[in-house]
Amino acid sequence: MIRSFHINSVVNRGTNDITNEGVLTVEESCLHDILSGEPLIENAGITIIPPGEHNIRTDTIMDIIPISTKVLGKLGEGITHTLTGVYVMLTGVDTEGKQTHEFGSSEGILAEQLCLNRAGTPSERDYIISFHVTLKAGMGQERPGPLAAHRACDRFVQIYREKLKKLKGEMCSERHEYHDIVRPGKKKVLIVKQVAGQGAMYDTWLFPKEPSGVDGGHSIIDLGNMPVLLTPNEYRDGAIRSMQ
Repeated sequence: MIRSFHINSVVNRGTNDITNEGVLTVEESCLHDILSGEPLIENAGITIIPPGEHNIRTDTIMDIIPISTKVLGKLGEGITHTLTGVYVMLTGVDTEGKQTHEFGSSEGILAEQLCLNRAGTPSERDYIISFHVTLKAGMGQERPGPLAAHRACDRFVQIYREKLKKLKGEMCSERHEYHDIVRPGKKKVLIVKQVAGQGAMYDTWLFPKEPSGVDGGHSIIDLGNMPVLLTPNEYRDGAIRSMQ
């Protein structure tokens, strides 16, 4: 089961929280603890981008991340809580201004670089929380650098996952149930999805502890780029995390 909780506004306030009225509050002081133990990150910042205000400059977009969490069970089963109306956007650059990319960067004006209203991207009505990371010189093109950026962003998202776990189910704005159904004797359908597994910014994380998370996940590169079988509900629940 997936329960959705809609966020009506995102504001700067003295805490990182989710209110019962659908307000998500952001406080940058959490970055001190988030970045401790990440020597490859020079600094990071958080910017709230309201709906329609996309005519701003951005560094290369490394990922668009939903805020979802497991309340019961593991990925692909049990109960998941997720927020609608808001996404987290991870961007990266190094101290010398070199963008975190390999074959092509996406820095520039956000409105020109981000396609809205697509599967996996914000809608024109959604808030975006930009988590922008500056890596040490040259680390944007080394595998440990992008991984450090994803790890730091994941710790930020985890703050809200812990809040989201505690929201009462009856307060959700939507509720959907999905079942992996076995139909003996019927045709079996297999969808093949090719994922990135080449190196620094071309990696894919599988089976993290949290939906679309990093912690506890396994790199497709470290798994030898071998085929991995997922159930429809594991896929739906965020078992794959792009590390580009």
